[in-house]
Amino acid sequence: MNKLEIACFNVESAKIAYENGADRIELCDGFEVGGTTPNPMNVINTRKFLSSDLFVMIRPRGGDFVYSNEEFEKIKSDILNIKSLQVNGFVFGILDENNKIDIERNTELVNLAKPFPCTFHRAFDEVADYEQALEDVISCGFSTILTSGTHFNVMDGIDVLKKLVHLAQNRITIMPGGGLRSTNINDVQEVTQATFYHSSAIIDGTQIANPEEIFKLKSNLK
Repeated sequence: MNKLEIACFNVESAKIAYENGADRIELCDGFEVGGTTPNPMNVINTRKFLSSDLFVMIRPRGGDFVYSNEEFEKIKSDILNIKSLQVNGFVFGILDENNKIDIERNTELVNLAKPFPCTFHRAFDEVADYEQALEDVISCGFSTILTSGTHFNVMDGIDVLKKLVHLAQNRITIMPGGGLRSTNINDVQEVTQATFYHSSAIIDGTQIANPEEIFKLKSNLK
């Protein structure tokens, strides 16, 4: 059975996602900028009721994915602090000035996060050469790539997603996300043959995950 991760921008959404069958929660803040590092208290409060996996986004700000030395130190500090809060993994991604994977910094963060697995987030969609980026992310030690196939959403990037799954050869999990909804998840599954899927399940303009949408997403998994 394929699996579903729900991106949650608050504790309320995490509870809704958990109660409606999400296999994993990605907890973050900063809905307006696509996700930032959550407040540690939100991590603690989510873990109180959550028995499934909890991955936490580490992103100090919105905008691009090229970080100053000060921002990089903040990222490392956040990983170390949140490691102690009974999480199951981390979500982050750093690019260099040329929008290529910053192998040195990402590898350092993956090692810092051990023994917890790490997902390289949609910074991947900013790269020019996705085939090289795939190999670079694998070399850093990530377990998963969250991507819309380098396009605006999963439907636009569906052919690239299919190719990434093929190229990955089970060395890393390719997790389609970005505009994924119950209305298109069947098409994305059929074409890409991915095994893990990502959605915020927000369909009404709020910042709260929709329970019916989560249930439909989960029900459509094959």
